Amino acid sequence: MEVSRDRYLEKLIQREWNGSVKIITGIRRCGKSYLLFKLFRNHLISSGVSDDRIISIALDDYANKHLRSPDVLYEHVVSLRNDIEGPCYLLLDEIQLVDGFTDVVNGFRHLSEIDIYVTGSNSKFLSSDILTEFRGRGDEIRVHPLSFSEYLSAYPDRDVASVWKEYMVYGGMPELLNRNTEENKANYLKALVDETYFKDIRDRNDVRMPSMLENIFDVLCSYTGSLTNPVKIRNTIRTVYGIDLSINTLDRYLQLMEDSFLFEKVQRYDIKRRKYLGALYKFYPADVGLRNARSNFRQIEVSHLMENIIYNELRSRGLSVDIGVQESRTMKDGETEYKQLEIDFVVNRADSRWYIQSAYSIPDRDKEEQEIRPFRTIKDGFQRVLVVGDDVPRHHNDEGVLIIGIREFLLDGGLFD
Repeated sequence: MEVSRDRYLEKLIQREWNGSVKIITGIRRCGKSYLLFKLFRNHLISSGVSDDRIISIALDDYANKHLRSPDVLYEHVVSLRNDIEGPCYLLLDEIQLVDGFTDVVNGFRHLSEIDIYVTGSNSKFLSSDILTEFRGRGDEIRVHPLSFSEYLSAYPDRDVASVWKEYMVYGGMPELLNRNTEENKANYLKALVDETYFKDIRDRNDVRMPSMLENIFDVLCSYTGSLTNPVKIRNTIRTVYGIDLSINTLDRYLQLMEDSFLFEKVQRYDIKRRKYLGALYKFYPADVGLRNARSNFRQIEVSHLMENIIYNELRSRGLSVDIGVQESRTMKDGETEYKQLEIDFVVNRADSRWYIQSAYSIPDRDKEEQEIRPFRTIKDGFQRVLVVGDDVPRHHNDEGVLIIGIREFLLDGGLFD
């Protein structure tokens, strides 16, 4: 079953022959290889590039195991390049399997008329280190699991509401499209967490307490949508598992989770004072299906899952996202009372900004007032958006707040243009 991933394909097309190594990153099994070897290759062929000018090597294929040696890979690519007249494309999948891959890839840059694309997916291939590793010559394209619109496109004959219900439980890992039953979907996700992600981190890092890695993963999943910090996480581990973990060890394990793209940490931003607040933050899983599978689908908290899906959608659109904090002052018994109001997401792109609140249900006017109140403390003129889980007509209220249902929000490709 094919799904077009135009958002990422367009980014690759825009970067053709820009002089940089195009580095496609993201959590394992999110569709990087499909994007590069299927969609981008098809684009090249349809654009008139002959097949013999495209060098494609899947380094996770056992048949190519010998090419994981940097010297062997280099000699192999040079030999293929020498047999091609004119410009050519080099597509390398799972480049982190090659020891010293950065030197090898930088070596390829010195070959004449070659445009280089690589993928990498695990904790040895750190998103934060890409520009350093490639000496300012790397251009990262971050790929996420299927968005709701991408997932829905695979089921043109199904009711949108039923697909949404499924997506909220099982998430958007592409392989799910080939699993026809709920049991098969659940088993696939559980195996993916246990046998791929945990194993990958253990194998490529000095993880001395593998069970603790799983415990921390579970705690982060339970904190989805809630503010936390290492002290709170450590206290939870002590209470639930009876283990007293040092902050340094916990920080290292948390970093492994982020480096493997399993979670993203989101900071709090003081809107009025224009500064970040470091005491508390949130962790969002890269995919709600993985989160639900790890809890054996026992913690289907729809309000938190909807918030998580909105966050992942915003990030997949290439937007910068923070948690907003605004100070509110009210008079009570003749004294000024200060409160911190939270805005779920402060979203930025260049000089544009959006403020977004997520509310699964708005049963009455009081609940709507509660969600909109933080917007009133903001003095700038950027768009305010309230996303609700109910089916509501898209409209602006009297204060100019856009109120929109979650499915329409996810399917509106032009909302952040």
